[in-house]
Amino acid sequence: MKRFATETGRVEAFSDGVLAVIITIMVLELRPPAGTDLQSLAAALPAIATYALSFVFIGIYWNNHHHMLRASRGVDGLAMWANLNLLFWLSLVPFSTAWLGRNPLASGPTTLYSLIFFLDAVAYTLLQRALLSVNGVEAPFAKAVASDVKGKLSLVLYLIAIALSFFYPIASDAILLAVAVMWLVPDRRFEPLITIK
Repeated sequence: MKRFATETGRVEAFSDGVLAVIITIMVLELRPPAGTDLQSLAAALPAIATYALSFVFIGIYWNNHHHMLRASRGVDGLAMWANLNLLFWLSLVPFSTAWLGRNPLASGPTTLYSLIFFLDAVAYTLLQRALLSVNGVEAPFAKAVASDVKGKLSLVLYLIAIALSFFYPIASDAILLAVAVMWLVPDRRFEPLITIK
């Protein structure tokens, strides 16, 4: 039987901390309006909407990351580096969120925002493959990840969003919103594998 370098608990705890910091940084980028009437909030609505979408995306990653790690029999060095890679790309979400929030109809910020989420999805896929290597091709984990329709569809939709962002930023935003809605129901492939630790 293959030996594992570490249990998943430490990786989960570290990742939870990083994701909490990412959300904190995002909310700190929100600036209250200078005025005191409710109409002055109108100028802040794009930033609030972008923050809300980013918050949902981070929540989706947190939820699915938790389930995937709990379903794994352990992690090795490659999986830990793959996890750090995912956290790196997720850590860029506050930057792209702030830029898009200040420039909601601009092509450049929309392109970067879409690209960051595409790279997040690629990094998540790499982590999933690293954990597959740890668990082995005959393990229940392998059977759970054998079909990844939502994951593959997300990657394609992110690429379409990136392409559209150059010409139709609003269409790109709509695609990103559709991906978030698609993932509001968490990835249930891992739930049967999760045991109480």
